[in-house]
Amino acid sequence: MPNVRQLLQFKANGKKIVALTAWDFAIAQILDAAGVDLILVGDSLAMVALGYDNTLPLTLDEIIHHAKAVKRGVKNALIVVDLPFLSYQTSTEAAIQSAGRILKETGAQAVKLEGGHPRMIETIARLVEVGIPVMGHIGLTPQSVHQLGYRQQGRSDGDRDRLIQSAVALEQAGVFSIVLEHIPADLAKLISEKLSIPTIGIGAGADCDGQVLVTADLLGLTLKQPPFAKAYVDLRAVITQAVQEYSVDVNS
Repeated sequence: MPNVRQLLQFKANGKKIVALTAWDFAIAQILDAAGVDLILVGDSLAMVALGYDNTLPLTLDEIIHHAKAVKRGVKNALIVVDLPFLSYQTSTEAAIQSAGRILKETGAQAVKLEGGHPRMIETIARLVEVGIPVMGHIGLTPQSVHQLGYRQQGRSDGDRDRLIQSAVALEQAGVFSIVLEHIPADLAKLISEKLSIPTIGIGAGADCDGQVLVTADLLGLTLKQPPFAKAYVDLRAVITQAVQEYSVDVNS
């Protein structure tokens, strides 16, 4: 059974961490068989699987439903599940209840939550204290889309200092890893070198300790590709062609 300590060992050994998202049994089974180290049941499934405009409408029950399906397809990878918007921000007690439900009901090994401000640091420290492994997430935080938009974070000196301070505080609070999303590569490198825990980059350059992408972006399934995400195949075109050929066969 994988555990979060393996990621710490990866960093110590200089091994890069390969992470991708999954939202159902089939995708999870493929990723696991391909040797991915970490599978994130990300709240991005709100858009790629449920058709929402952003991550905010996703509920705790919805992500638990999807995480249970993902877990059935995984034998080797570490599974981390996002805490949805307002399932953890209102109080430490709400965060413990939400995270506890995820671990108890899905079989996942850890949760991820966004933010590095002092109140969130207190919440994370309490989660870790009760035995819930936590992955942090700073930089572009999609649940704050109405405040931050989707633009790159950490450009000004003040923002850079704030992100560095948040990363250090998150490590001190006990997170086992931190996602750095859409920040300058030199800043991500600095943070990665400063921390003893691994950083997982998404649009944050090549010097993080690992990388994560939304699998739908990697497979070319999304209509609008993020500027930092490379599509390794155009599955929309492949699937469209297959359906059209099937239609021709049926009609003939």
